Formats: sequence, C-alpha cells, structure tokens
Amino acid sequence: MPAKLDYDHDWLVIGSGFGGSVSALRLAEKGYSVGVLECGRRFADGDMPRSTWDLRRYFWSPYLGLRGIFRVTTFKDVTVVSGSGVGGGSLGYANTLYVPPERFFADPQWAGMADWQSALAPHYAEAQRMLGVVDYTDDDPAGDLLREFGAELGVSETFRRARVGVYLGEPGKTVPDPFFGGEGPDRTGCLQCGRCMVGCPHGAKNSLPKNYLWLAERRGAVVTPDREVVEVRPLGAPDGSDGYAVYTERPGAWRRRDRRMHTARGVVIAAGPLGTNRLLANCRHSGALPRLSRRLGELVRTNSEAILAVTVPDDSVDYTRRVAITSSIYPDPDTHVETVVYGNEGGAVKLLQTLLVGDGTRVTRPLKLLGAILRHPGRLASLLLRPGWSRRTIVLLVMQTLDNAISLRPRPLPNGRVRLQTEQDPEKPIPTFIPVANQAAEWFSERTGGIAQSATSEALFNVPTTAHILGGAVIGPDAEQGVVDGDQRVYGYENLLVCDGAAVPANPGVNPSLTITALAEHAMAAIPPRG
Repeated sequence: MPAKLDYDHDWLVIGSGFGGSVSALRLAEKGYSVGVLECGRRFADGDMPRSTWDLRRYFWSPYLGLRGIFRVTTFKDVTVVSGSGVGGGSLGYANTLYVPPERFFADPQWAGMADWQSALAPHYAEAQRMLGVVDYTDDDPAGDLLREFGAELGVSETFRRARVGVYLGEPGKTVPDPFFGGEGPDRTGCLQCGRCMVGCPHGAKNSLPKNYLWLAERRGAVVTPDREVVEVRPLGAPDGSDGYAVYTERPGAWRRRDRRMHTARGVVIAAGPLGTNRLLANCRHSGALPRLSRRLGELVRTNSEAILAVTVPDDSVDYTRRVAITSSIYPDPDTHVETVVYGNEGGAVKLLQTLLVGDGTRVTRPLKLLGAILRHPGRLASLLLRPGWSRRTIVLLVMQTLDNAISLRPRPLPNGRVRLQTEQDPEKPIPTFIPVANQAAEWFSERTGGIAQSATSEALFNVPTTAHILGGAVIGPDAEQGVVDGDQRVYGYENLLVCDGAAVPANPGVNPSLTITALAEHAMAAIPPRG
C-alpha cells in the first residue's frame, strides 16, 4: 500500500460520460485531486467523423483499429448502441434532455427510500443549467407529421417540443462562451444540419467537453484517454477504506497491453452501463471486489425501446433542417414516440434497418422478412443501393416506462475474465415488438409514400435494439435489493461509487441522459469538501 500522501489522486473517475463528467467537476470543486480514465479517444470539433461511412472515426471496435464515437454490442436478447470517447455518449447522442414522468420516481425498486421527485428536483434544475437545455421552437416537416399522427390517435394534447442541449444562437456565428460567464469555450450557433448523432463538427452541441469536462479540467482534473480499466482492487483494508488500485490497459491491444496501476483514495465508476457491469463482474469473479451485492447484473433495463424508420421516395421535402430530435407525443401514458434524423451523413446506419415486419418469434419473424423481400424486392434494393438514405429517412424512436428487464450473467473466459450474456426476466421480459411502434411506421409510410423499416436485429432474430441500456448496479434500500445506496455508494465498500446509467433503477421512458446527470449531481452533493 502506498504511503498516505503518495496516492496518484484523491479520486479516480472511470469514464467521462454524463455521470463521470459530473463527478469530475464536483469533486474538483470540492478541492480533491481528480483523475479521469477514459477508454476512448479525445475528439475536437474538427476531428468528428465526416459521415457514418468514416468507419475509423465513427465506429468503435478497437481490435479492428476503429476508435470512433459509436459502438454496437450484440447479445442474445438485445442489441445495444452506445457512445465512446472523451465525453462519452454526449458526443453522438441526440441532445434530448427530458425529466421523466412521475411513474419513474414511483417505481417500487426505490420509491420507499425517498421522495425522489422532490429530492432530485434541484439536481435536475442544475443539470439543465449546466447542459444549456432549451426548448426547440421551430417547426419542421417530420415534427409536423408526428403532430398529425398524434391528432389521428386522439392524443394531440401530448405533442411537445423537445428540450435540447444545443446552442441555438445565430447560425454559424461564433461567440464567446454564452453559458458560464465567459469561463467556457467559444460557441457557434447551430446550423440546423441534423447530424447531431454523427458528431457535431461546428461547436453548437452542448456535449460534455463544452461544459462539465471543460470546467473540471480547468479546476485541475486530469483526463487520460485511451486507457481501459480492467480491475479495481482495495489497497490494505478489504472495504477500500485505505484506498484503491486501479489497473488499466490499452484498449484493443493484441500484444503489449501496457498495463499500469493507478492509486486513489476513492473511485467513481462511470464507464457506462455495459462497461460498469462488465468491470464489476470481472472484479467479483477475480476476487478483487468480493463484497459486491449478488444483485449485480439484475434489473437491466432497455428503456423498453424500439427503433424503426421510414425512407421517403424523393428529396422534395427536406427533413434534415433541424436538430436530431425536435418533438414527441405519447400515444398512451406509458409510451413515448420521437422522430429522429441523421442529416446528410448517416448513410451507414441503414445497415441497421431492413423492411418492416410484424410480431412473431425467432422462427416466424425472419420468415416474415423473407416474405416481405420476395413480395417487394425493389424496396430492399432501394434501401441498400439508392444514394441519399440518410437525408430521406425519418427514424422513429419509441420508449416506454413499463416495468420489464433482463439480466447480465457473467460467463468465465480462459483468460480469467468474464463475458456478459443476457437472460430475459421470466416474469417481466423486455418487449421484442411494440404494436404502436409498427403502427407509427406504417402511418408515416402511407402518409409519405415511403418504405417502413424495422431494426435488422429485430426482423432477423426477434431481438430489439436500444440506445439507452440502463441498470445492473441499481439503487436499492440494501445489498439484498440493490448494488448501491441512495447516494450511489457501493454496498460493502468505502469511497466506491457507481455514477452512470448502471445505477438507474427503472425505465425512465424518455431519453435518460438528464436523469443520469441529475443522479450524479445528487451523489456528488453527499460527498463533503476535502479536509
């Protein structure tokens, strides 16, 4: 164990997404020395991928030399898309920041611990201030169609403008920091190009390197990219009260992994839900963190999502002149529908979509897809071969607050580590088909003359796709029901926290980034200043 004054940092933060960036800034403000370890690379605005076909800078698969902002992880029961890089998911997310409905705060997993709606209200407010959240007020053709669809369903009163984290100043004009009294970076007004999820190269998107991380680094936090954390182990006392050793390697290295040890008094794990669950499962398997709750890997949520699309036949209407998400409706109290665009640069995403199919099983759905292809071979050929898919496509993102879940089960590997496998909750499995989602795709298709599409994994394998995996190290009243307490401290350990989507205990039913940020603000508020 190093001498008391020889720790590398007071706190090490693993991951630089929403939870990690909040933790880095608030700990630095409290006087602690902070290190941030991020497995992805750092991106300046000019480093963003030119399009989704810019494979090295868009997709994340380090063993193949791809070190971009977008990763796809496939499991038996779900396909997960998530972010990578300094700034985490904020680099390629749709900058949509909603407070979830009341049902989320009343979920039985954590409702008895506090009045969460009241307790988190000031932290939601601070998160919105820090992320520069505003109402998107402009009309756009896809939003108009969504409003029309809502009216046809009889729910026109649920139509709402999106709350977005974008600098909506004079388009293309660069100005001194408009958010933090001049302490932040210069910003450029949004060009309304729609390519938010490809990465904003213009400086308009309020990604974490423009706010939380920017301020954290100016308060002394040290961000180290290209380091993947593979183990966290207590130094001395088994409860971590003497500090921790954190071991890192170069991500994607076939040889010469450059293993290093970093030490700290405390550790915040914020590696994203999949990264956090994988790291903690490895630590429990290796004996590094044997006190972790047996609930680790349980109550993994997908936000009960479905991702569909409609590609219109021509360019007579420009659907891209907007930000990625501009509005939404609620077809029923549990279901939230948004339209999404990729601008002109999202063409590779079409490989994740195919012809629309209805409900079925792992056997019948691919047969239905085959039937659709045989009946309409020209449609699939058009989707795959005709240029302009991105600018002619409206993506439909459907989310629900329903109580359903999967589990992440560790399976040992020959190298001593584990890989995670999914298992459906037999009592409340995640949906593989959402009727109103297909209804929306069919309506948009009929209204525009376009081609309706299902996610490829859903049509071929009856496996849904989610952009918002959550849970696995959830908040709970004790170690028998959760992995972390109400302040997101890991049961059984001192100065060890989980501050990312892995701690979220229920389906928010809306884009969860604001909730992850607010929960991290709440957790950091409970840590006293240094000294």
